[in-house]
Amino acid sequence: MKTVFIVDDNDVNLSTAAKALSKQYRAFTLPSAADMFELLDNIVPDLILLDILMPEMDGFEAMQKLKSDKRYSDIPVLFLTGQNDAASEAHGFELGAVDFISKPFSEPVLLNRIKTHLDIEELIRVRTALLLERTGKLQRLQNSMVSILANMVENRDKYTGKHVERTTKYVKILLDAMLERKVYSDEISHWTLEEAAPARTRDTANEAEPLNLESVVSSARLHDIGKITISDLILNKPGKLTDDEFELMKTHAIEGEKIIESIINESGSEAFLQNAKLFAGCHHEKWNGTGYPRGLKGTDIPLQGRIMAVADVYDALVSKRSYKESFTHEKAVEIIKESRDSHFDPKITDVFLEVSGLFKEAQ
Repeated sequence: MKTVFIVDDNDVNLSTAAKALSKQYRAFTLPSAADMFELLDNIVPDLILLDILMPEMDGFEAMQKLKSDKRYSDIPVLFLTGQNDAASEAHGFELGAVDFISKPFSEPVLLNRIKTHLDIEELIRVRTALLLERTGKLQRLQNSMVSILANMVENRDKYTGKHVERTTKYVKILLDAMLERKVYSDEISHWTLEEAAPARTRDTANEAEPLNLESVVSSARLHDIGKITISDLILNKPGKLTDDEFELMKTHAIEGEKIIESIINESGSEAFLQNAKLFAGCHHEKWNGTGYPRGLKGTDIPLQGRIMAVADVYDALVSKRSYKESFTHEKAVEIIKESRDSHFDPKITDVFLEVSGLFKEAQ
């Protein structure tokens, strides 16, 4: 049985509404907004009938308080009012009311309005659940496809085994730490993510869309996708590359961009692919403008590239290559610290230095 709160300072209105609802709903009559909030600590109703003109806290004030509390912000509220002016209705809808019922009200009108809005709420819940299920399936499919593509690249390069797996962990560590410390957190939070959990269809104007970090991190797995275009002779050369060979190797950044751009053109500009494109195309840019492929400088380098630069270089330093032995974690941290404000974004470098121990654990 659905639960309905009736909040009104008039005893006659309370008894009339309770009598009308008692056969179909569990009805609680409350003479003030203060009593409503006290009961909300123990019982969360499916719908609230809320009078506007009440002493101490009127209906509009009570609505603002309800909508500011995430525990109650989704409860549909119908205003009970003797005021029929357009300004009051507009203000009520602006605050988040789903309907107005004029007093004195008739039992059939009251029951029909309540039933309609409870049916709408149930439909929202069902469709949201279906969307979440579908989103989860798409997320798993997306992750599988990304893993296959990333593994195709990694399996061709015998000198960088598990590089994608490790750098993905490092990117996750950096993103978590940056959000926690509010370093570029606004920019990260505004990355548009269609894969994030779907929001409700109303009352979301003041709610931030949930950030799906899993999607961002997964897109970073494609940062070296452009290496698919590099010859095996260069990719697996047992020694240092010549200048010409290195120039060819550098093209993997632009080629990665092109590959992801072609997917975008075919399938649509999803945020996941836009993030992947920036990770791929910008992770070799340097803060001082001496990187490649475009020689971007400072914050002209997309944030995705600046984050991946730290993760990518750290992994290269602590890993054995055909042309060098692996550095210790401590030496890698020292090199990155020395490259603060030249190779790496100084703010991201500072975050890295604070959480570098987690990088060592993730090797």
